[in-house]
Amino acid sequence: MIEIPSDLHKNLVPLVFLLGNWAGAGVHDFPGAEKCNFGQEVTFTHDGRDFLEYHSYSWVLDEDGNKVRPLESEHGFWRIDDERRVEVTMTRDDGVVEIWYGVLADKKPQIDLATDAVARTAGSPPYSGGKRLYGYVKSDLMWVGEKQTPDVALRPYMSAQLKKVVSPEDVERWAKALPGDLPDDGIAFFK
Repeated sequence: MIEIPSDLHKNLVPLVFLLGNWAGAGVHDFPGAEKCNFGQEVTFTHDGRDFLEYHSYSWVLDEDGNKVRPLESEHGFWRIDDERRVEVTMTRDDGVVEIWYGVLADKKPQIDLATDAVARTAGSPPYSGGKRLYGYVKSDLMWVGEKQTPDVALRPYMSAQLKKVVSPEDVERWAKALPGDLPDDGIAFFK
């Protein structure tokens, strides 16, 4: 269920499908790095201003799905204009700062992004740009990232399928919003 918070900045309504806490797993594969499955937690929040705040934490998973060690962390801010153009500023734990631009697809919750600017600290790994695709598909947040370095052409390197994390407060709020005339047996509700 997608809800539009009453205090959400009006410009952000097209991005409302991103709001919330997400968790899931994916695959990481890039030349020169360990190929692995990873777990991920992503949060999109807002405080009433004209941007979404973004946090992502991922970790390597072993064959049994247990956390092994951190993989990547990101923090950023997402904005959208009246023409559905999306702008993202992002900082990564490895010393990379990126500016991303893209567009929210027409009539579907899908965002295509590409880096416009990349800044790196002296200790960061080689990196020269990337692309990302985010989509809200059957109530899941799915994404795929592509990356390039001076030695490796642009290619997919990470993708994940994330489920919305539901809090007890969400359940209570939804329960209070149910109509009072639901059938006792529950079955008639689906007829």
